[in-house]
Amino acid sequence: MRLRFGRRRWSAGAPRMSIRSALPWPLRWLGAAVMLGLCAALALWAFEFGKDIAGLDRHARDELERLRSEVVGLREELASRSAVDHTAESRLTIERALQDQLRVQIRQLEADNQSLRNDLGFFERLIPAGGDALAIRGLQAERLSATQWRWQVLMIQAARKAPDFKGALEIVFTGTLAGKPWSAKHAPAPQPVLVKGYLRQEGVVDLPAQAVVKTVTAKLLQGSAVRSVQTFDP
Repeated sequence: MRLRFGRRRWSAGAPRMSIRSALPWPLRWLGAAVMLGLCAALALWAFEFGKDIAGLDRHARDELERLRSEVVGLREELASRSAVDHTAESRLTIERALQDQLRVQIRQLEADNQSLRNDLGFFERLIPAGGDALAIRGLQAERLSATQWRWQVLMIQAARKAPDFKGALEIVFTGTLAGKPWSAKHAPAPQPVLVKGYLRQEGVVDLPAQAVVKTVTAKLLQGSAVRSVQTFDP
């Protein structure tokens, strides 16, 4: 019987058998993952250890620090140059403003100088030259524009403690207009004046643009009598 049993067990007609693992598949996957993790950690450690041995990481850190230091230095230099440029630009703006102010002051001084010269020549006539006690010592006229003229006149009393003079002043412009004789007054009627020692009068009159002014005459009137007269050639 033993022989028959052995024959049946190892013969082709014997029943098939399968061998299965004792561990379930989740545990097998978990074990594989753990092994892979350990291998990766070991490889990373070997890589870092190799860099430390070769000195690559230390050199990279030194180079990074050097580059950072250079960047800081360049930023400081840029800020310093920007400040210098801003200061230079501000100085240039201030200098230009000062130059403009100086130009304005120079023009004003020139105008004041010319005005003082005119006043000096005008008031030099305050000194009496003898003759009547009341006289016109200064008459001037100048063209301001195509149609405007400015005139000024000085009336003085040569005698000391002379009584006040009440009268009228008349300014007459004469010349030609369209080739014909022409004249015009500064006002429709003579201008009342009161002279106390001396009196300065001036004004602006509108004249035709085509008029050619040849003479300007100032008359100091008392009633219908002419007390003083002076003529100016522009």
